[in-house]
Amino acid sequence: MTHTMTVVYAREPIPACGPKVFLAGPTPRAGGDVESWRPAAIEELAAQWTGQKLTVLTPESRGGKRAEHYDDQVGWETDARAAADAILFWIPRDLRTLPGFTTNVEFGLDVATGRAVLGCPPDCPNPERNRYLIYVARRHGVPVRATLHETVAAALAIVATPTRPQHSVVR
Repeated sequence: MTHTMTVVYAREPIPACGPKVFLAGPTPRAGGDVESWRPAAIEELAAQWTGQKLTVLTPESRGGKRAEHYDDQVGWETDARAAADAILFWIPRDLRTLPGFTTNVEFGLDVATGRAVLGCPPDCPNPERNRYLIYVARRHGVPVRATLHETVAAALAIVATPTRPQHSVVR
């Protein structure tokens, strides 16, 4: 079996068919010196995926080209999360560089969909700021993991389930 993976970046067309994982979590600001966690997540997804084709949806822009209009970015992210079979939240919380305030709202919108996975590394700069998300996740039966490897595995387990949970899109 050939294992393939395609990465779809912000504002690029979202494929209608095939399994998809959305990479939700804080995004480094343009021009900053903080590296994104998403390349490591993409590498981990590629290493663990055993199916025929997987699409990874990332809200980061190809080549760092930012959206011209805020609504275009947010609209694409909303549509991509709705299209995803699994929504992988990785929150290496750092209030100074990766606060994740938008991520908190997205997690609240997606927690009851049956498609979310929450990854919160205990060694991030502000792990105490993830306590409430962990509490809410557990109340809703969302897998909570401490490493990126485990978080990816939990997301792929959701993708591998034969039926996709029903969800609603809030716009």
